[in-house]
Amino acid sequence: MKVENSKFKIGWRIILCAMLFNFQFSVSNSAAAQEHSAMTAVAWSIIPGGGQVYNRQVWKIPIIYGAFATVGYFIHYNYQKMDMFRDEYLYRINNGSPNLDNYAAYPNSSIYSLYNSYNRDYQLSIIIAVGIYALNMVDAYVSGHLFNFKIDDELTLGLSPSAMPTPEGWQPALGVQLHF
Repeated sequence: MKVENSKFKIGWRIILCAMLFNFQFSVSNSAAAQEHSAMTAVAWSIIPGGGQVYNRQVWKIPIIYGAFATVGYFIHYNYQKMDMFRDEYLYRINNGSPNLDNYAAYPNSSIYSLYNSYNRDYQLSIIIAVGIYALNMVDAYVSGHLFNFKIDDELTLGLSPSAMPTPEGWQPALGVQLHF
């Protein structure tokens, strides 16, 4: 039975690989015919970094995953500390004595304050993670819109002194010229 089960798994893997190869081949052929879309970049960015791959900005992916890893570390760390101080506070309230030897000298109010502090940091870390995810999607959307934007040598910005008429007379001003 185990031999048949492993053959079954291998067969499904081969079929899945063939389907993915076919999908990749069909996407690459039709991608040349389609125009670059900002909304497609947002759809790809549901997977963090997917929109950047679609927009051919692969260099941003380590930054995105580094930010998620950092925030994930702080979420985990703050949750562990919050949980530890919550359990310590509840133990002290129910039993009247400290549970953790390292914090035996701390009064109950300090343990509760530490719990609140780590709880606030934990919630803030989650909000920052959501913000990073939103920035990932905004970056993919903006880069998708600017994908075909070209800057060439004919685009110039010039600053020059000028005079502006006012009721009191002519006043010096700074003129800006933009040439396309």
